[in-house]
Amino acid sequence: MENNRPTETEQIRQGHYLFTSESVSEGHPDKVADQISDAILDEFIAQDPQSKVACETLVTTGQVVVAGEVKSNASIDLTGVCRRIIEEIGYNRSELKFDAQACGVLSALHEQSGDINRGVERANAADQGAGDQGMMFGFACDETANLMPLALDLSHALLRELAAIRKEGSTMTYLRPDAKSQVTVEYSAEGRPVRIHTIVISTQHDEFIQPAPGISAEEADKLMLQQIRHDVATILIPRVVAQLPADIQAMFDDSLILHVNPTGKFVIGGPHGDTGLTGRKIVVDTYGGRGAHGGGAFSGKDPSKVDRSAAYAARHIAKNLVAAGVAREALVQVAYAIGVAQPVSLYVNTRGTARVAMTDGEISARVARMFDMTPYGIEQRLKLRNPIYRETAAYGHMGQQPCAVTKTFGSGNNRFSRTVELFTWERLDRVDDIRKEFGLN
Repeated sequence: MENNRPTETEQIRQGHYLFTSESVSEGHPDKVADQISDAILDEFIAQDPQSKVACETLVTTGQVVVAGEVKSNASIDLTGVCRRIIEEIGYNRSELKFDAQACGVLSALHEQSGDINRGVERANAADQGAGDQGMMFGFACDETANLMPLALDLSHALLRELAAIRKEGSTMTYLRPDAKSQVTVEYSAEGRPVRIHTIVISTQHDEFIQPAPGISAEEADKLMLQQIRHDVATILIPRVVAQLPADIQAMFDDSLILHVNPTGKFVIGGPHGDTGLTGRKIVVDTYGGRGAHGGGAFSGKDPSKVDRSAAYAARHIAKNLVAAGVAREALVQVAYAIGVAQPVSLYVNTRGTARVAMTDGEISARVARMFDMTPYGIEQRLKLRNPIYRETAAYGHMGQQPCAVTKTFGSGNNRFSRTVELFTWERLDRVDDIRKEFGLN
């Protein structure tokens, strides 16, 4: 693995191009905020499934601020939820300047606006209107087994494994929770991934080598960087590559460019290094720039907010279309007017990769007939009125494995457990229907 080549973008075959996506760890300040917001949402929905929640979180040095609008019959231990999430992420030491048990927690939640609520709730639940106007996108492509773009999928995988190494505590014991990754993939002229071109890893760490007699501060920093880079190259990346299918493993070669902590030192990080806010990593949350994004964030919002629920539904459609063989990739757009149940538009763009003798307009019309895209229809189909959201708030809302888990909610003597199905929008449960509709059986 080489570092700091002077003409990196030129070192690809003629006609090929590069595409890059990034991810951030669960300890990144914005992701800390997202996870707190979604854990609070889960607590409300676990007690009152019809809760309306729009919860925003700010985290900074020694402080958490939670604000937003709620309409719910639930009563939650908001401070306890915040401290539990921060502890689970790994901010549990005073030297991090953001400590689960010592940070202040300020709540500024208030009642949902009646003007918004009257546009959403109806006497007949099936007539529920969209919680806001806007457009939402879903995307899928056949580059990976989970039908996600390769650069983003690898970016998530690197940080998920880095967190696993940190929590194991047997190697790379200097790791702290904050980290970022970036992966650049080389594509052929036909748009197929052929090689992993560049990986960037920036990870927060303890100051595990300090100045001493004979070792200057500059030399100590250099030695730390050398150790971290060696460990990323010989521990982290091999662990990630070993989990990949053979065809993607083959895309890693000796010409891979690796940048590790390019600034040379990353001790100050997390909410102490940079204030975190809910909803600032929406491209990391979705498709890494490969698919479009309507601009609305997900975390902290109950499923009446189509920013979230319709984006999940659009991903569900796109993934099943690609899995069924309708196209190699699909970008699904849906748009709403606030208070109106039916979407104002639905469009499928196959970007010239369709495998059926139909225009994108004809494909869109068939999809619109097949899928109920009203807010209520989406909630019912994807089981969104369940406490399933904290797990979405790190390493991507899309591309993760659907599974059933048992989660515990409440506090003190009022604790209870629920078994819920996570990432329902990742199910391939409409493939047969789509194949039949498009004559692919």
